[in-house]
Amino acid sequence: MNATENKRAVVLFAHGSRDPLWHKPMEAVAETLASAEPDLSVRCAYLEISQPDLATACNALADAGIHHIKVIPMFLGVGRHAREDLPLLVKDLRDKLPGVTFELKPAVGEDPRLIQLLAGIAAE
Repeated sequence: MNATENKRAVVLFAHGSRDPLWHKPMEAVAETLASAEPDLSVRCAYLEISQPDLATACNALADAGIHHIKVIPMFLGVGRHAREDLPLLVKDLRDKLPGVTFELKPAVGEDPRLIQLLAGIAAE
């Protein structure tokens, strides 16, 4: 079964950067997730500076027949972008793509598993 038959996708959403090396960890997460979940479409999207932006990534997924998109904010801190900008972007997508269900997850920095992992790395 391919990803469009499953009709689900994950978009890893981050801030963006002009530095191409900044993207490597994000792309590594996307590749790891896609390898672990071969029936899931996985994309990266960025708030600014980098491409694609969230609308472009989600429109491409919808055009490919995806009906459920989970947006994962890849932010350690929950600042204005995660708290205010992203919910507005997702609302706009819901209005423009009524046939797609959008699930906006909490920022990864709020997950206690990540906090434990980072503390463990720091303690080494």
